[in-house]
Amino acid sequence: MPHRYPFLLVDRILEVDERRAVGLKNVTYNEPFFQGHFPKWPVMPGVLIVEAMAQVASAVLYRIPEYAETIGLFAGIDETRFRRPVIPGDQLRIEIELLKRRGAIVKCQGKAWVGDELAAEGILTFAMSPREGKWEGPVGIEPARPS
Repeated sequence: MPHRYPFLLVDRILEVDERRAVGLKNVTYNEPFFQGHFPKWPVMPGVLIVEAMAQVASAVLYRIPEYAETIGLFAGIDETRFRRPVIPGDQLRIEIELLKRRGAIVKCQGKAWVGDELAAEGILTFAMSPREGKWEGPVGIEPARPS
């Protein structure tokens, strides 16, 4: 993943292949965003839950040989719903399933769970862009090797 602290929103990738990935985010009171969202009632911003889903999706995308030398950029976020607040002490289990690929465009279904409760879901669309000079490549994820 190209992200680093304080914007790395995934603690661990549990499962990954070319079709799906599962990742975890342990949400702690020390997260930088809780200082202002909201000081007396800390709630993880929905856009950061979506970003965490995108970061788990990157684990899938970089396993696909044709995307091994690219970086995924958001092209769309559709059908997104937030079902419950995510608060300090929660553990987000993020599940990503690749739905469709057409050239450089990829669609994934993302779901974020807290225990057995669905916290958020949505369809994420990525435009895969050549990464030349943008970052050195995935860290912590075994990328696909171009054939």
